[in-house]
Amino acid sequence: MDIGNKIKLLRHKLGATQEELGEKIGVSAQSISKWETGVTMPDITLLPVLSTELGVTIDELFDLTAEQKLLRIEKRIDIEEELSDDVFHEYENMLKIQLDEFEDRRRVLSLLASLYHHRAESYLRKVSKYAREAILIAPEIKDCQWMLQKADGANIWDWNCSNHSSVIDFYKKVIDSDTVAPQTPLPFYEIMDNLIADHRTKEAEKYLNRCAELPAHRPFLIPVYRAYIALAEYDSKKADEIMESALSEFSDNSGFLFEIAQYYARKCEYGKAIEYYERSWASEESQKPRFTDALDGIATIYEILGDHAKTNETYDRMITCLKNEWGYKADDAAVTEVERKKKALIQ
Repeated sequence: MDIGNKIKLLRHKLGATQEELGEKIGVSAQSISKWETGVTMPDITLLPVLSTELGVTIDELFDLTAEQKLLRIEKRIDIEEELSDDVFHEYENMLKIQLDEFEDRRRVLSLLASLYHHRAESYLRKVSKYAREAILIAPEIKDCQWMLQKADGANIWDWNCSNHSSVIDFYKKVIDSDTVAPQTPLPFYEIMDNLIADHRTKEAEKYLNRCAELPAHRPFLIPVYRAYIALAEYDSKKADEIMESALSEFSDNSGFLFEIAQYYARKCEYGKAIEYYERSWASEESQKPRFTDALDGIATIYEILGDHAKTNETYDRMITCLKNEWGYKADDAAVTEVERKKKALIQ
């Protein structure tokens, strides 16, 4: 059913005339008539109040299929920095219903997780803003310092709070319960990341050896993880040798170039890090649209070094990529996030 007929049906169900409905939403009866006959469409800004007056959600007003609703949620999460309470709860309820009705349950679970993560990120930005202001006023009080750790991912000194044993145990279960052939390497990467972060190198090496035997593993990551295991064992020389040796084999691999850039960034060897970030970025010139992770790394390094001109220049490159290669608009979340980082440089 098209939207005009849907408006007419719902209006009749409410027992309202075109004049009465128009008065409630601030348009003329003639506008309502044009919508119902398909001459024109309601302005997008009127949809929230129109759907409210008709007693349906916006999705119900358009009579979208379940698939269309899921795609709409995915798009809004992707481009909008924050969802209103009404929209959030509408999507939350719809997804919970689809858990029992939509054939791809994993996809709905993933969208629910994305929806809650999207809201959590918007709240964490507020936590960071107000906690920082409070700390500037009273740096001797600890409560907001702890909240800033949680909001901004700052390092937590207490081992009992910072270790990753819980997520490690979870991924052990994921790996042990994975019976799909060929077995995916993704949980192996996750468990190794966390084992290495906790310096549990012997366990990490066992999972790395198992990962290297999987048909779907990415070969360039094997030496990368061996190098990080060496670093976690405080053998920087061995780690460097592993990475430099792998470079001769994977010099044209954008993924490896990005990883070696990350490696040198973690070692605070910023010149080398920028070099390999740039090489990684350039190697993907023919693979557009490109992700901006390499540029983000470069911008962060320049900010650490106090070179704000280079930082801004790199952020501008990111914005150009987001607009030209991905088609984002100036007010989309991905672009506004970079603009916020630029603004923060001068505050």
